[in-house]
Amino acid sequence: MIRHLLLVLCLAVAVLIGPEIGNVLDLIPGWDMVKSCIITDTGQSDAARDTVRLLDLQELSRYNGQQGSPGVYLSILGQVFDVGKGHKHYGPGGSYHFFAGRDASRAFVTGDFTEAGLVDDVSGLSPGQILSLSEWLSFYNKDYVLVGRLVGRYYSETGEPTEALKQVESAMVEGLELRAQAEADKQRFPPCNSEWSAGKGGRVWCSTQSGGVQRDWVGVPRKLFKPGSSSQRCVCVQSSRPTSSQAQASQQLSDRGDLDNPNLQEYQGCPSLAESCLLTD
Repeated sequence: MIRHLLLVLCLAVAVLIGPEIGNVLDLIPGWDMVKSCIITDTGQSDAARDTVRLLDLQELSRYNGQQGSPGVYLSILGQVFDVGKGHKHYGPGGSYHFFAGRDASRAFVTGDFTEAGLVDDVSGLSPGQILSLSEWLSFYNKDYVLVGRLVGRYYSETGEPTEALKQVESAMVEGLELRAQAEADKQRFPPCNSEWSAGKGGRVWCSTQSGGVQRDWVGVPRKLFKPGSSSQRCVCVQSSRPTSSQAQASQQLSDRGDLDNPNLQEYQGCPSLAESCLLTD
Protein backbone atom coordinates (compact mmCIF):
# COMPACT_ATOMS: atom_id res chain seq x y z
CA MET A 1 0.00 0.00 0.00
CA ILE A 2 2.67 2.51 1.01
CA ARG A 3 4.80 1.52 -1.98
CA HIS A 4 1.82 2.22 -4.26
CA LEU A 5 1.32 5.65 -2.70
CA LEU A 6 4.98 6.47 -3.14
CA LEU A 7 4.83 5.49 -6.80
CA VAL A 8 1.74 7.65 -7.37
CA LEU A 9 3.37 10.63 -5.69
CA CYS A 10 6.60 10.03 -7.57
CA LEU A 11 4.83 10.22 -10.90
CA ALA A 12 2.92 13.34 -9.89
CA VAL A 13 5.99 15.20 -8.67
CA ALA A 14 7.98 14.19 -11.74
CA VAL A 15 5.21 15.57 -13.94
CA LEU A 16 4.86 18.73 -11.89
CA ILE A 17 8.42 19.88 -11.50
CA GLY A 18 10.54 17.81 -13.86
CA PRO A 19 14.20 18.09 -12.85
CA GLU A 20 13.56 20.41 -9.91
CA ILE A 21 12.79 17.60 -7.49
CA GLY A 22 13.54 19.46 -4.30
CA ASN A 23 15.48 18.31 -1.26
CA VAL A 24 12.28 17.76 0.71
CA LEU A 25 11.62 14.48 -1.12
CA ASP A 26 14.84 13.02 0.23
CA LEU A 27 13.39 13.31 3.73
CA ILE A 28 10.61 10.79 3.08
CA PRO A 29 11.38 7.31 4.39
CA GLY A 30 11.51 5.01 1.38
CA TRP A 31 11.82 7.80 -1.18
CA ASP A 32 15.13 6.39 -2.45
CA MET A 33 13.17 3.31 -3.51
CA VAL A 34 11.22 5.24 -6.14
CA LYS A 35 13.72 7.85 -7.31
CA SER A 36 14.40 5.73 -10.36
CA CYS A 37 10.98 6.56 -11.80
CA ILE A 38 12.02 10.18 -12.41
CA ILE A 39 15.39 9.55 -14.05
CA THR A 40 13.98 10.37 -17.48
CA ASP A 41 12.89 13.80 -16.35
CA THR A 42 15.95 14.59 -14.28
CA GLY A 43 18.17 13.63 -17.19
CA GLN A 44 16.54 15.97 -19.70
CA SER A 45 18.83 18.33 -21.56
CA ASP A 46 18.26 22.08 -21.52
CA ALA A 47 17.32 21.87 -25.21
CA ALA A 48 14.63 19.27 -24.47
CA ARG A 49 13.18 21.38 -21.67
CA ASP A 50 13.15 24.41 -23.97
CA THR A 51 10.77 22.61 -26.30
CA VAL A 52 8.04 22.39 -23.65
CA ARG A 53 4.98 24.24 -24.95
CA LEU A 54 3.87 27.15 -22.78
CA LEU A 55 0.31 28.42 -22.90
CA ASP A 56 -1.24 31.44 -21.24
CA LEU A 57 -4.77 31.60 -19.87
CA GLN A 58 -6.15 33.24 -22.98
CA GLU A 59 -4.73 30.61 -25.29
CA LEU A 60 -5.91 27.77 -23.08
CA SER A 61 -9.43 29.21 -23.01
CA ARG A 62 -9.65 28.73 -26.79
CA TYR A 63 -9.42 24.95 -26.31
CA ASN A 64 -12.91 24.58 -24.88
CA GLY A 65 -14.33 22.18 -27.46
CA GLN A 66 -16.85 24.66 -28.78
CA GLN A 67 -17.48 24.85 -32.52
CA GLY A 68 -14.48 26.45 -34.17
CA SER A 69 -12.12 25.80 -31.26
CA PRO A 70 -8.78 24.13 -32.05
CA GLY A 71 -9.41 21.26 -29.63
CA VAL A 72 -10.21 20.35 -26.03
CA TYR A 73 -7.60 20.95 -23.35
CA LEU A 74 -7.72 21.11 -19.58
CA SER A 75 -5.11 21.96 -17.00
CA ILE A 76 -4.46 20.62 -13.54
CA LEU A 77 -1.80 22.22 -11.36
CA GLY A 78 -0.49 23.96 -14.46
CA GLN A 79 -0.09 20.78 -16.49
CA VAL A 80 -2.06 20.99 -19.76
CA PHE A 81 -3.58 17.84 -21.26
CA ASP A 82 -5.25 17.22 -24.62
CA VAL A 83 -8.51 15.47 -23.70
CA GLY A 84 -9.86 15.52 -27.25
CA LYS A 85 -10.30 11.76 -27.35
CA GLY A 86 -12.77 12.19 -24.49
CA HIS A 87 -14.73 14.86 -26.38
CA LYS A 88 -18.07 13.35 -25.40
CA HIS A 89 -17.15 13.96 -21.76
CA TYR A 90 -15.23 17.24 -22.02
CA GLY A 91 -16.88 18.81 -25.06
CA PRO A 92 -20.12 20.87 -25.11
CA GLY A 93 -22.90 18.97 -23.37
CA GLY A 94 -20.44 16.58 -21.72
CA SER A 95 -20.50 15.82 -18.03
CA TYR A 96 -17.09 17.43 -17.51
CA HIS A 97 -17.27 20.26 -20.02
CA PHE A 98 -16.74 22.77 -17.19
CA PHE A 99 -13.10 21.61 -16.97
CA ALA A 100 -12.38 22.42 -20.63
CA GLY A 101 -10.22 25.40 -21.48
CA ARG A 102 -9.16 26.19 -17.94
CA ASP A 103 -7.24 25.07 -14.85
CA ALA A 104 -9.83 24.07 -12.25
CA SER A 105 -7.52 22.14 -9.94
CA ARG A 106 -9.48 23.05 -6.82
CA ALA A 107 -12.72 21.58 -8.16
CA PHE A 108 -11.10 18.17 -8.68
CA VAL A 109 -10.91 17.97 -4.90
CA THR A 110 -13.87 19.97 -3.64
CA GLY A 111 -16.49 19.00 -6.21
CA ASP A 112 -17.55 22.65 -6.40
CA PHE A 113 -18.30 23.12 -10.09
CA THR A 114 -19.60 26.66 -9.84
CA GLU A 115 -17.60 29.47 -11.41
CA ALA A 116 -16.30 30.35 -7.95
CA GLY A 117 -15.08 26.78 -7.46
CA LEU A 118 -13.59 26.17 -10.90
CA VAL A 119 -10.26 27.82 -10.06
CA ASP A 120 -6.63 26.79 -9.89
CA ASP A 121 -6.01 28.08 -6.35
CA VAL A 122 -5.68 25.12 -3.94
CA SER A 123 -4.57 27.15 -0.94
CA GLY A 124 -6.42 26.23 2.24
CA LEU A 125 -6.91 22.60 1.24
CA SER A 126 -5.58 19.90 3.54
CA PRO A 127 -2.45 17.92 2.67
CA GLY A 128 -4.65 14.88 2.12
CA GLN A 129 -6.84 16.75 -0.34
CA ILE A 130 -3.84 18.06 -2.23
CA LEU A 131 -2.34 14.58 -2.32
CA SER A 132 -5.46 13.40 -4.15
CA LEU A 133 -4.50 15.75 -6.99
CA SER A 134 -1.43 13.58 -7.57
CA GLU A 135 -3.79 10.72 -8.35
CA TRP A 136 -5.66 12.87 -10.87
CA LEU A 137 -2.34 13.77 -12.49
CA SER A 138 -1.47 10.10 -12.68
CA PHE A 139 -4.83 9.41 -14.35
CA TYR A 140 -4.47 12.12 -16.98
CA ASN A 141 -0.87 11.14 -17.73
CA LYS A 142 -1.97 7.58 -18.31
CA ASP A 143 -5.08 8.23 -20.38
CA TYR A 144 -4.39 11.52 -22.16
CA VAL A 145 -1.58 13.47 -23.80
CA LEU A 146 0.43 16.06 -21.88
CA VAL A 147 0.86 19.00 -24.27
CA GLY A 148 2.45 21.73 -22.17
CA ARG A 149 2.44 23.97 -19.14
CA LEU A 150 0.17 26.84 -18.21
CA VAL A 151 1.92 30.10 -17.44
CA GLY A 152 0.48 31.61 -14.31
CA ARG A 153 0.09 30.36 -10.78
CA TYR A 154 2.25 27.25 -11.10
CA TYR A 155 4.71 27.99 -13.91
CA SER A 156 6.62 31.12 -14.79
CA GLU A 157 6.86 32.65 -18.27
CA THR A 158 9.96 30.51 -18.82
CA GLY A 159 8.20 27.33 -17.70
CA GLU A 160 9.92 27.10 -14.32
CA PRO A 161 7.99 25.95 -11.23
CA THR A 162 6.75 28.83 -9.08
CA GLU A 163 6.79 29.05 -5.31
CA ALA A 164 3.10 28.10 -5.33
CA LEU A 165 3.91 24.82 -7.07
CA LYS A 166 6.71 24.07 -4.62
CA GLN A 167 4.23 24.59 -1.78
CA VAL A 168 1.89 22.10 -3.44
CA GLU A 169 4.77 19.64 -3.67
CA SER A 170 5.49 20.01 0.04
CA ALA A 171 1.81 19.53 0.87
CA MET A 172 1.76 16.34 -1.21
CA VAL A 173 4.72 15.02 0.73
CA GLU A 174 2.98 15.83 4.01
CA GLY A 175 -0.20 14.20 2.76
CA LEU A 176 1.70 11.07 1.83
CA GLU A 177 3.26 10.88 5.27
CA LEU A 178 -0.14 11.36 6.95
CA ARG A 179 -1.74 8.70 4.78
CA ALA A 180 1.07 6.28 5.52
CA GLN A 181 0.65 6.96 9.24
CA ALA A 182 -3.11 6.41 9.00
CA GLU A 183 -2.51 3.09 7.26
CA ALA A 184 -0.05 2.06 9.97
CA ASP A 185 -2.60 3.01 12.64
CA LYS A 186 -5.26 0.97 10.86
CA GLN A 187 -2.99 -2.07 10.83
CA ARG A 188 -2.34 -1.68 14.55
CA PHE A 189 -5.95 -0.90 15.50
CA PRO A 190 -8.28 -2.35 12.82
CA PRO A 191 -11.90 -1.14 12.91
CA CYS A 192 -14.49 -3.40 14.55
CA ASN A 193 -17.39 -5.10 12.84
CA SER A 194 -20.70 -3.60 13.93
CA GLU A 195 -24.43 -4.17 13.63
CA TRP A 196 -27.62 -2.69 14.99
CA SER A 197 -31.24 -3.72 15.03
CA ALA A 198 -34.33 -2.29 16.73
CA GLY A 199 -34.94 -5.54 18.58
CA LYS A 200 -31.44 -6.37 19.75
CA GLY A 201 -29.70 -3.01 19.80
CA GLY A 202 -26.07 -2.62 18.84
CA ARG A 203 -23.11 -4.99 18.84
CA VAL A 204 -19.44 -4.66 17.97
CA TRP A 205 -17.06 -7.55 17.48
CA CYS A 206 -13.66 -8.50 16.15
CA SER A 207 -12.50 -11.12 13.67
CA THR A 208 -9.35 -11.88 11.73
CA GLN A 209 -10.69 -9.74 8.86
CA SER A 210 -12.61 -6.98 10.63
CA GLY A 211 -12.06 -3.53 9.23
CA GLY A 212 -10.79 -5.08 6.01
CA VAL A 213 -7.46 -5.85 7.69
CA GLN A 214 -6.44 -9.49 7.32
CA ARG A 215 -4.31 -10.68 10.21
CA ASP A 216 -3.50 -13.73 12.34
CA TRP A 217 -5.08 -12.34 15.51
CA VAL A 218 -8.66 -11.47 16.44
CA GLY A 219 -8.42 -8.84 19.16
CA VAL A 220 -10.97 -7.39 21.55
CA PRO A 221 -13.24 -4.36 21.01
CA ARG A 222 -12.21 -1.06 22.58
CA LYS A 223 -13.16 2.59 22.19
CA LEU A 224 -10.23 4.50 20.73
CA PHE A 225 -10.19 8.20 21.55
CA LYS A 226 -8.25 10.78 19.60
CA PRO A 227 -6.02 12.79 21.95
CA GLY A 228 -7.56 16.15 22.70
CA SER A 229 -10.94 15.14 21.29
CA SER A 230 -14.09 13.47 22.56
CA SER A 231 -14.56 11.58 19.28
CA GLN A 232 -14.16 7.84 19.43
CA ARG A 233 -14.32 4.78 17.23
CA CYS A 234 -14.41 1.06 17.84
CA VAL A 235 -11.16 -0.76 17.15
CA CYS A 236 -9.83 -4.26 17.65
CA VAL A 237 -6.91 -4.45 20.06
CA GLN A 238 -4.30 -7.15 20.51
CA SER A 239 -4.66 -8.57 24.00
CA SER A 240 -1.64 -10.86 24.24
CA ARG A 241 0.96 -10.01 21.61
CA PRO A 242 3.59 -7.29 21.90
CA THR A 243 3.27 -4.06 20.00
CA SER A 244 5.91 -3.37 17.40
CA SER A 245 7.35 -0.61 19.57
CA GLN A 246 7.56 -2.95 22.54
CA ALA A 247 9.27 -5.59 20.44
CA GLN A 248 11.81 -3.17 19.07
CA ALA A 249 12.52 -1.58 22.43
CA SER A 250 12.93 -4.63 24.59
CA GLN A 251 12.40 -7.75 22.47
CA GLN A 252 10.32 -8.99 25.38
CA LEU A 253 6.82 -10.43 25.06
CA SER A 254 3.93 -8.62 26.72
CA ASP A 255 0.98 -10.43 28.25
CA ARG A 256 -1.36 -7.52 27.55
CA GLY A 257 -0.53 -6.44 24.03
CA ASP A 258 -1.94 -2.94 23.43
CA LEU A 259 -4.57 -3.07 26.18
CA ASP A 260 -2.77 -0.52 28.32
CA ASN A 261 -2.75 2.17 25.66
CA PRO A 262 -4.03 5.32 27.44
CA ASN A 263 -6.29 6.25 24.52
CA LEU A 264 -8.33 3.06 24.81
CA GLN A 265 -11.43 2.46 26.91
CA GLU A 266 -13.44 -0.69 27.57
CA TYR A 267 -17.12 -0.96 26.67
CA GLN A 268 -19.33 -0.76 29.72
CA GLY A 269 -20.70 -4.14 30.77
CA CYS A 270 -18.50 -6.08 28.37
CA PRO A 271 -16.00 -8.65 29.72
CA SER A 272 -12.47 -7.34 29.30
CA LEU A 273 -11.29 -10.07 26.93
CA ALA A 274 -14.55 -10.71 25.08
CA GLU A 275 -14.33 -10.65 21.29
CA SER A 276 -17.91 -9.32 21.02
CA CYS A 277 -19.66 -6.59 23.02
CA LEU A 278 -23.29 -5.52 23.26
CA LEU A 279 -23.63 -1.76 23.28
CA THR A 280 -25.33 -0.47 26.41
CA ASP A 281 -24.07 3.14 26.42
